[in-house]
Amino acid sequence: MRCLTAVLAFLFATLVAGTGFAQGDTPKGLFLTTDYPSQTVRAGEVTTIRLKLTNAGLPPEPVALALRDVPAGWKIDILGGGQPVAAAMPGVNQDVALQLRVDVPKDAKPGSSKILIGAKGPIAQAVELPLTLTVGNDSGKDLTVALSAQAPSNFQTTFTEGFGSNEISSIPIEAGQTKDIKVKVTPPRDVKAGDYPVLVKVASEGATAELRVTLQVSGQGRIALSTKDGRLSGEAEVGKASTYTLVLSNDGTAPIEEVEMSGTVPTNWKVEFNPKTIPSVAPGEKKDVQVVVTPADKAIAGDYVASFRANGRGESASADFRITVTTSTLWGIVGVGIIAVALLVLLGAVARFGRR
Repeated sequence: MRCLTAVLAFLFATLVAGTGFAQGDTPKGLFLTTDYPSQTVRAGEVTTIRLKLTNAGLPPEPVALALRDVPAGWKIDILGGGQPVAAAMPGVNQDVALQLRVDVPKDAKPGSSKILIGAKGPIAQAVELPLTLTVGNDSGKDLTVALSAQAPSNFQTTFTEGFGSNEISSIPIEAGQTKDIKVKVTPPRDVKAGDYPVLVKVASEGATAELRVTLQVSGQGRIALSTKDGRLSGEAEVGKASTYTLVLSNDGTAPIEEVEMSGTVPTNWKVEFNPKTIPSVAPGEKKDVQVVVTPADKAIAGDYVASFRANGRGESASADFRITVTTSTLWGIVGVGIIAVALLVLLGAVARFGRR
């Protein structure tokens, strides 16, 4: 038991001694540090880099600050409190916050440059901080980018973000990030087939970029439905078929394929088309379509509206057609006869009862 106690005491003494030794080894001196010793800067822009001057256990003293190996044409200043400084004096075990303001010329070529930031006091040994600056495309700033496009006359252009559907004219983007945008170009209906240039531009704070694309327009059909004289009306007789001629035309710049005719008529009426399906209507072409309408047997004389439609691949047209329904002539003769008989009966009754 005594032996175990002695061993534990020895170990405890060793641990205490080791801790004291480690504390006694705390480094002293000046330290010049930055969180990011290698950064990307952009030509024509100013970048600010944070530095820290640390005094570890030394008496306070003025520490001179200097720069070496600054690239030709670059303007770099050491700032303290927002102003250029040439020296700093941190207290014992304290830090002084500094900034490095880097002004890169517009004509700076892409590549990396290494500069040295030095700190030297009367007592402390001089220290240097190497900093690598790479000229690239990232500015290190959050930006709001304006979007625009130049397209031919009457072409409509809109922008949306990524997979969204809301139209935008600008988009915020954080430093180092990328964002997808979509541009939608809608040509006018009467545009001719051909190639059309579109220039897409983005701009923000003195920086611009553009992309030229070519829109290949194959043309677009435009279907119309009418009659030869433009009159959308006709006559029909109760229970009898009447035929009208419709004119199907393509006023666009591309063929319209697989055009199918259909119609809506009053209840118990019949409607048929000849032909019912047209394989293709070329640009500028017109085709006649016969439509046969049969009013119901019990239809009442008057005006009715039928709707005729032409549906092609991607295009459609419709026309409302007014049909005036009349009764048969035979029924008119029967009606006249009934009226005549009624008059004769009335005259006979008057003559008979008149004598009394």
